[in-house]
Amino acid sequence: MNEPTVSVVICVYTEDRWEDILAAVSSVRAQSRPALETLLVVDHNQALLERLTREYKEHQESGEVRVLANAGPRGLSAGRNTGIAASYGEIIAFLDDDAVAERDWLRYFARGYADPRVMAVGGRTVPVWASGRRPAWFPEEFDWVVGCAYKGLPGGVAEVRNVLGGNASFRRSAFDAAGGFATGIGRDGDKRPLGCEETELCIRLSRARPEAVLLLDDRAVIHHRVPDARERFGYFRARTYAEGLSKALVARSVGAGKGLESERRYTTRVLPAGVARGLRDALLGRAGGAGRAGAIAVGVAAAAGGYVVGSVRARRGEVTFSVGEIPGGPVGKGGEGGSS
Repeated sequence: MNEPTVSVVICVYTEDRWEDILAAVSSVRAQSRPALETLLVVDHNQALLERLTREYKEHQESGEVRVLANAGPRGLSAGRNTGIAASYGEIIAFLDDDAVAERDWLRYFARGYADPRVMAVGGRTVPVWASGRRPAWFPEEFDWVVGCAYKGLPGGVAEVRNVLGGNASFRRSAFDAAGGFATGIGRDGDKRPLGCEETELCIRLSRARPEAVLLLDDRAVIHHRVPDARERFGYFRARTYAEGLSKALVARSVGAGKGLESERRYTTRVLPAGVARGLRDALLGRAGGAGRAGAIAVGVAAAAGGYVVGSVRARRGEVTFSVGEIPGGPVGKGGEGGSS
């Protein structure tokens, strides 16, 4: 059987990441298993749109790289929905604009769809710290704070509740069944670092298609840049609080049972073990042990506080979100093809 065609969507919003964007696109073009196309979706930034259009003029003519404007409201979810609508691939993969993919990234994604039940395949995201090394106090259990795979995720190829949006792929029919990414949950440029839009989508997909299988393949690797500002404790605290706010919206959408299913195991098993390791390292005089244990405690408290505040706001109707609509485009043209 032939492998399915894959479109790659990279959402961009600021010229401050110009070199990162070019590196991300180059990593897609260097894949051992070529992408059908790379779509750069620009989030309401005319100067960046024009600059990228000039940069990739030659590649746009061939269709290898296409630059387009976000057709929806400002934010990552609407940008992704725009990319989905404009894409032609049977599989749509998403790559962060400040990440580079390893050479076999798409090959491992494509192999995951050999089983027709598989609706999504995610990969492993490795942090690249601006300082050159992980801050001694930063616990691996909280690497999701900087958009990376964290201690507690399964290894190898495993079924999961949801994939992580910056390194993920979906079968086109997943969006036909469940709709697009919800707007109002995820990020909007440099505003509060919210998230969970991919979690909400994956749970909604599993409800629409109960037989659907979602996979994590830790061989599909990308390397994600972590800037100096995100190595600081202030960002850690703000991001964990924002995660609580987002989880409250997810729970309101899909129910606390599904919305917090994975988080319960993470909170009751993974995090206590992390605290124990940190305290043990502190007793043994190893650098950062006490800091990691303390950071886990602060992260849990901040997320819990955000969840309470978010739940109250949602009940009052102060914060709302809606299931994203896929703008008019070639959705459905790709069809469902073969697999590896």
